[in-house]
Amino acid sequence: MSSALRQADALFDLGRYERAAALAAQHLAGAPDDATALVLLARCLHRLGDEQQALTTVEEALSVEPDSLGAWLTQAQVLASLKEYERAEVSARRAVELAPQYWGSHYTLGTVLDAAGRRKRRRAAYESARTATALAPEESDAHFLVGLTAHRSGRYRIAQEAYETALRLDPNSSQAHNNLSLLHLRRRWLPGSWTRAAEGFVQSAALDLNDRHARHNLETMALGTVSGSRWVALAGTVAVACGSAHLRAGATGTDALLTFLVCATVLVGSWGGWLLWQSRRIPPHLRRPLLLVSRGCRQVLGVAFAVGLLVVHSASALVLWRSAVFSALAIPLFVFAVVTSVAGHTALQQRAPKP
Repeated sequence: MSSALRQADALFDLGRYERAAALAAQHLAGAPDDATALVLLARCLHRLGDEQQALTTVEEALSVEPDSLGAWLTQAQVLASLKEYERAEVSARRAVELAPQYWGSHYTLGTVLDAAGRRKRRRAAYESARTATALAPEESDAHFLVGLTAHRSGRYRIAQEAYETALRLDPNSSQAHNNLSLLHLRRRWLPGSWTRAAEGFVQSAALDLNDRHARHNLETMALGTVSGSRWVALAGTVAVACGSAHLRAGATGTDALLTFLVCATVLVGSWGGWLLWQSRRIPPHLRRPLLLVSRGCRQVLGVAFAVGLLVVHSASALVLWRSAVFSALAIPLFVFAVVTSVAGHTALQQRAPKP
């Protein structure tokens, strides 16, 4: 291997794909039939998003060296990116034939089968992932694939164990943090699960700034939290509406004062209890990330605005109790909050990043 090719390989490992591709192309100018260099160039092009050129390059490598394991593995990955899953599976199975004891062959086959999204392929994808972990139990990616395929099949306990193993081997795996948090979020009614999910999403986003999945999951959690507060706002609104009606009916003296105090207590107590619960649910180190995510999400801001209108209305209605028209605004405002919440959740799901 030439010095240029060795340098290109090192740059690829560092994620400097453009420079690595340039060096590989430079080497190929003097050795156009070097299959190793062609595979490396194809891998660089694949990472840079030029799938068609990557496919052409790896096919050239296979014409030079038909039994090149790296070429078959790269071709499978490129074809999967192009959603040509049947051809990708053929390439991956050829890689398994060439190197049945190499974990990467089974890992690639598992990723291709999983990417196809066909239910009948999920079992095969899971088995390929298990074979990969048996051959290379120290590889975090293999355990992650076990978790992913088990997760998609509804085997959540196995998935959790696999994700946790992947994180023990590679604590910086943003995908494992994200997917493990999704499992915690499924059990958010259990003590601490919601908090662990939020921590995992924040960790995932911090490890990979381009990870749109983690950010979207944090936005979903923030939207769920804000949407839930509308029921607290409803409790205060109902209490104030009932109290205002009683005052308009002619309550005076101690009766009027007691009515006013009860309404104020319900209004302040319900929000105070909700805020206390949230302060225990969301540790201090998670508040800033969630706040930053919320500020950048229109759906969260829209629901917060609708709930805020209910809060302002309740507080104002307690003072302006004589106005029956003002009190009647409670129902439209609550309906607006519900509609905004439903629309927000729908819009957020529509712009969810693709798996």
